Formats: sequence, C-alpha cells, structure tokens
Amino acid sequence: MTDMPMFPLGSVLFPYMPLPLRVFEDRYLVMLSRILQEEPAEFGVVLIERGQEVGGGEQRFSVGTVAQITQLEAAEGFVGLVAQGERRIEVVDWLEEAPYPQATIRVLDELEWDDSLLPLREAAELTVRRTLTLASEFGDLQWSPNVELSDEPAIAAWQIAGIAPLGPMDQVALLRSPTMQQLLLSVIDLTEATAQSMRAVWPDEEPGE
Repeated sequence: MTDMPMFPLGSVLFPYMPLPLRVFEDRYLVMLSRILQEEPAEFGVVLIERGQEVGGGEQRFSVGTVAQITQLEAAEGFVGLVAQGERRIEVVDWLEEAPYPQATIRVLDELEWDDSLLPLREAAELTVRRTLTLASEFGDLQWSPNVELSDEPAIAAWQIAGIAPLGPMDQVALLRSPTMQQLLLSVIDLTEATAQSMRAVWPDEEPGE
C-alpha cells in the first residue's frame, strides 16, 4: 500500500484511456506543483458518488485508476493537462486533505489475458461499435464508432470498456471486474441493455426524423 494524491471526478477513468482536465482550483494546482516534481507524475482518479465536484465534501467510490500526466499546458486562469489511465487501485483509507485529497491505496491485480478470449473481445468490440453507431444518430458522442483501438488485445479490452456508451455506475462495475472474461461479458451485457433502451425510446421512428 502507498499514499497517493487523489482527484475525485464526475467521470470514470479506465486503464489505457486518456483523461483531459482543466485544473483551476487552488488545492489541485498545489497538488500538480508537488506531483510534477516526481517521475512519473501520477495521481489517483475516483468517481464522485454523491456531492459536488468543486469545493470538496463529496462522497467517493473506493475503486479508481492511476492517471499519469502526459501533456501539460498553462493558460490564463487554469492549467490544461492530459493524463493516461494506468493501473487500477482501491482506496483503503482517505487521509486528511491538506490541502488536496489524499488516500492510502493498494494496486489491484492486473486482469490476465488469454488468447482464448479473442472471440469474446471481438464480440464486445462489435457490440460497442454498433451501439455507438446507433447512439450517434441521436446526438453527439465522445467517441466515434470508428475510433481506433490498440493492437494489444488486453489494452483493447479496456479501451472497448472505455468507449462504450454507458453511465458512470455501469462504468464503475466494469472497473471492478475480477477477470478479463468478466470484463468482456459485462461490456456486452451492459452495452446491449443500453441499445435496447435507445430502441425503446424511439421504437417507431428512424434516426434523424
């Protein structure tokens, strides 16, 4: 276990997914100034369960992801950065916020890849891309149905989870997956449920009508 600066957010970060942030709160600017003295520059990200993202006092989920800063740019009134999701973590204990959130964390085991999962990974990708195509007909999306994925199957599995058009509660459930097989099965089940909900909302009309 180790202590780590934490950044609670209103969104879930998956391993191998990018995280763009605008940092303007004083407490997080202090955090950045300190972690940038280390190599690699990392902080933990967890989803806010209840409460507000700005100002503190929120309740937070215990499972999260380490974010490693890859790009940094200072602007007037804020600092823009891009971080990359790395390993999964679990918060063991929240520490005193002085002045930014900190926690004692433990690193969760990496999900082991087996080539026998390739058909399942392909099915998960197909389900997600089809649902993204369906969802894109009714509004703008963060991820295109044609977004490129890694050639590494284990990395691609997490990326598929990251681009799936799911709500944060479903995303937290995916992040908690105990095995790679369970991750892929859950992606398929949750994404298919999302697609069914979309079709239920617009059962008698074509997209764009």
